[in-house]
Amino acid sequence: MRRRVAISILGTTLDAGRGERWKRWRPTIGLCQQQGLFIDRLELLHGASSGGLAREIISDIEKVSPATEVRQHLIELADPWDFSEVYTSLRDFARAYAFDPDREDYLVNITTGTHVAQICWFLLTEAHYIPGRLIQLSPPRGRPETSDYAGNHSIIDLDLSRYDAIATRFAAEHEEATSFLKSGIATRSTAFNAMIDQIEKVAIRSRAPVLLTGPTGAGKSQLAKRIYELKKAQHQVPGEFVEVNCATLRGDQAMSTLFGHVKGAFTGAQSDRPGLMKAADKGVLFLDEIGELGLDEQAMCLRAIEEKRFLPMGSDRDRSSDFQLIAGTNKDLSLCVREGTFREDLFARLNLWTFRLPALRDRKDDIEPNLDFELRRFAERERQNVTFNKEARALYLTFAIAPDAAWHANFRDLSASVTRMATLAPQGRINEATVRDEIARLSEHWRAGSAGAPGPEERLHDVLGRDRVEEIDLFDRAQLAAVIGVCRESRTLSAAGRRLFSVSRTTKTSGNDADRLRKYLARFGLKFEDMSATHSQG
Repeated sequence: MRRRVAISILGTTLDAGRGERWKRWRPTIGLCQQQGLFIDRLELLHGASSGGLAREIISDIEKVSPATEVRQHLIELADPWDFSEVYTSLRDFARAYAFDPDREDYLVNITTGTHVAQICWFLLTEAHYIPGRLIQLSPPRGRPETSDYAGNHSIIDLDLSRYDAIATRFAAEHEEATSFLKSGIATRSTAFNAMIDQIEKVAIRSRAPVLLTGPTGAGKSQLAKRIYELKKAQHQVPGEFVEVNCATLRGDQAMSTLFGHVKGAFTGAQSDRPGLMKAADKGVLFLDEIGELGLDEQAMCLRAIEEKRFLPMGSDRDRSSDFQLIAGTNKDLSLCVREGTFREDLFARLNLWTFRLPALRDRKDDIEPNLDFELRRFAERERQNVTFNKEARALYLTFAIAPDAAWHANFRDLSASVTRMATLAPQGRINEATVRDEIARLSEHWRAGSAGAPGPEERLHDVLGRDRVEEIDLFDRAQLAAVIGVCRESRTLSAAGRRLFSVSRTTKTSGNDADRLRKYLARFGLKFEDMSATHSQG
């Protein structure tokens, strides 16, 4: 049998008894008189000024429960109604106490002390600073006999698993939240469902940045919006959801769009602009394709995340914005860090909660429920209910889950495919002929997409022309094609240089990557700007 230990604050008013103390309900005395609840030891907390009352209470406990050991703990509170002071003092007591839950059962009395102290006991027990349960005492009903002044008690176990009704409701709310994040789609992927479970916990319990990675069309933007809506429903963010695709931001436009500007900051700045970070104050900012941001913008983003402050263009005064950040990218940011195109400190800040959304081809089991979801979306959007006949549905699913189904654009491909079939379906019924037409259309689209990606030779012909390429040695062609590919994927000459010379630059005490690249291109009569028409699509 474990020993039962009670922890209680001396009630300076109720425990005093006000006159004939044996004819009044005194909670601390009553705690030691409860039927079927023997207290082996009482840890009694009180201030120095209450020493006399504490000695009287201990003496009376010896009369009603002589086997109960009482230990005194002196805790001085300058202001027993100051939440910070009370919580700190009780937390320090709990940290210093030698709890032994294997041998002792702890009950924390929330009947005595100020309301602030009672709240603090609850918080400390809920957070497991105290490995026990709460006990609430109440006075006897009516006018009891002298022997019945003990009153009554109830024990509160904060472990929700002990309460079936509460646990069932909690599980239902958790399932509802995860279903909400999945847009109500009953996905069958075990790995995806486990990831959504984690995202639900993070969304509700944390305000740290979240990084969503995965290929284009995997659903990062939709999931970010759902995370915001879940936090909004939980009353965690009163502000708005602000979304921006960083791939569309260039130069001064990037700084102005994100951080705002003051009038006259640059040519054309005819009035102040608050910027999207200010617009996201008290809300959620979703920076999609964050890997496309320049290094200067990344530095300012890092400060805004850590300090909640940033400097608008042309301003000498900081602005503040308390937002939660969700970032999205289809790039490997760790590789970008090694190549020098993404700041290591910003990546470290974003990498606390990273979730990779799988491509649709890696979630073949989820194509069928997503097919139904897209049909529901079409019905809501077009106000027209469309369904498959049995044979057409089986034909489409066989094609959709086949090993050679590319789904290059992931869920965007699926959504577009369903929209086309639903629009062309005769009398709102998708038949086999409609599905065959769509299969042919998708197959051709995927073949064209695979063939459309230019190879090394095509890159050279595009930039130099076929005749000029023929004048270059095969050895040089391969190297130049690789350099052109990097230039097309980079925003600036410096960024391309850092990526191309990421290894050799570490052995140089000084160097100019941009200049090295400029001189290399000049050997073939090229400039970085010659690739600008393509790299702007990067």
